[in-house]
Amino acid sequence: NYLTAIEYYETLESRYPFGKHATQAQIDVAYAYYKFDEPDSAITAIDRFIKLHPRDPAVDYAYYLKGLVNFERGGTILDVLSERDLSEFDKNLMLTSYNDFRLLVQRFPDSKYVEDASKRMIYLRSELARADFSVASYYASRDAWVAVANRTKFILQNYQGTSVIKPTLELQLKAYQALEMDELARDTQRIIDLNYNQDS
Repeated sequence: NYLTAIEYYETLESRYPFGKHATQAQIDVAYAYYKFDEPDSAITAIDRFIKLHPRDPAVDYAYYLKGLVNFERGGTILDVLSERDLSEFDKNLMLTSYNDFRLLVQRFPDSKYVEDASKRMIYLRSELARADFSVASYYASRDAWVAVANRTKFILQNYQGTSVIKPTLELQLKAYQALEMDELARDTQRIIDLNYNQDS
């Protein structure tokens, strides 16, 4: 019963702000808000905990919990993409979560939460690449080839190693051909041939 838990934690802290359980209540109320699907309240509580207790043994957990809250905020990438025009897609939710986990990994490399955070970062990076590729594909469907060329260049610069690299190169090739940028088209074709067409 997370709502009741929230009420008890907040009452405990307000009545006994310097008690031995007040600090624990501050981080526990953040978790309760997270489970109660109140992400804004959870983030507020986490930020307050980090500010008040930057050297607390649980501060690594606070950073991890903040990443989790933002990771699950707004549902999955596919939920978001299915509900809005791809050209207007905002990646801030995923970027925020990625940066939260990155802070944890950088500041607390020995934390027990780093392994899970690192896996989530890999997943988020892949989803960010997919989101950008979906936007590039949307532009291609509208024959907006300059936008396609720019977006595919961004993907290739920022998301090497993800599953969208080959289709991104193919889309970039189409864009350069449509724009009659023959030299760039030839360069892209050479990259495709070198990396993906060696068996043909």
